[in-house]
Amino acid sequence: MKWQLNLCAVFVAAIAALAAPAARAQTAGKYLASKDQVVAIRAGHLFDARSGMMLSNQVVLVRGDRIVDVGPGVAIPSGASVIDLSNATVMPGMVDAHVHVNTGGDTEAQRTLIALANAQIDLAAGFTTVLDMDSRGGYNTVDIRDQINSGRVQGPRMQVVGQSLNPRATNYYPDIRPGRFQEGFIEDKNVNGPWLARAAVREAKLHGVDWVKIYTTQDFVGTMHMWTPDAKLVNSPSLTFEEVQAIVDEAHRLGLKVACHTYGGEGMASCINAGVDAPNHLLELDQAGIKVLLEKKLPFEVTLDDLLGLEKEDLEATGGRNSRLKLAEQAFRRAIAAGVPIVFGSGATSPSIPHGKQANQFAYYVKWGLTPAQALQTAYMNAAHMLNYGIEKDIGTVEKGKFADIIAVSGNPLADVTEMERVRFVMKGGIVIRNDVAGH
Repeated sequence: MKWQLNLCAVFVAAIAALAAPAARAQTAGKYLASKDQVVAIRAGHLFDARSGMMLSNQVVLVRGDRIVDVGPGVAIPSGASVIDLSNATVMPGMVDAHVHVNTGGDTEAQRTLIALANAQIDLAAGFTTVLDMDSRGGYNTVDIRDQINSGRVQGPRMQVVGQSLNPRATNYYPDIRPGRFQEGFIEDKNVNGPWLARAAVREAKLHGVDWVKIYTTQDFVGTMHMWTPDAKLVNSPSLTFEEVQAIVDEAHRLGLKVACHTYGGEGMASCINAGVDAPNHLLELDQAGIKVLLEKKLPFEVTLDDLLGLEKEDLEATGGRNSRLKLAEQAFRRAIAAGVPIVFGSGATSPSIPHGKQANQFAYYVKWGLTPAQALQTAYMNAAHMLNYGIEKDIGTVEKGKFADIIAVSGNPLADVTEMERVRFVMKGGIVIRNDVAGH
């Protein structure tokens, strides 16, 4: 009954999320901005995501879905719509490079409606671009991405893994029934051996994905089985180095990038030594691993919201001695001390790790050693640079020629980074998604 009530709540959110953009579309005429539309944004403060500096009294001129000029003396053309954010801080739309929009549903249609609602919740929170890091069965995220791109529905820019190539867990979801989607990886491919691994990448490519994802450390049923009696993390490898190497090589040959879920041990070594593009978690990252990341110019994505959701169970399983969050902090501090680029990825995936709330991660970044400006940059150029197809030329900064993906908060996030949790204005591709700034 509790699950049914939760699902009903999600459907209400889905209907509301779909209806609100539809109402806005009556004004805009479509979900894609008209090429003739001209909008001028008066920005009291503008965060320069490239330099990390805060600029004052800027004008951002938008034509269609692109920024055509930015600066303090930009002339506003006659007839342009003016959005007054002179009492706000304007920034680029954020990038969350690790979400899972599929969070429930008994049928593919239900899953897709819920997934679309989650994507729209992320957009309303200021994340104008997301990377979905595993559909957990099927390729509905490919369809969602394509429908957003076509302008038929509203949502963030998406890059997608589709379905991961190998299972995350041993008997992780024992209650899977035929025809029921339960985040069970019920269609994972056989990647036992380099040639079968290559074949799985080729099949994923035919489904239209942007990325492939693998899991190289095994999870086990119940948090207690993730820890040894002396509170050390169990890191059982789930792929060989040769299999990972084949996946990376084949993916890159086909124009795809590779993400890897890994905690430590042999599995982590396989991922980073094979040169996966998005190493995730890396909880036992040591100096030897950092050396490889720097040599291969690889980023570090820690997914704090995911780990925050596991904290209570981990502490109970280890008697308070250890947790994945504690390990993440140690790894994070080592990485930033060495100059490894940090990419924002939340792990938003469930009611306990909710969509739309992931900006809470910035406060942890600052607590763990980044300046507020550096923390913000993880969700801008750092994340944009990691994404596929050279999208960094289009997103990550408020600059001439880039997509008009723009957000605003009331205060100054360089003074209080938690301002990022209170986004008040969102524009994606020249279309205003929300504007709650007082006096606009």
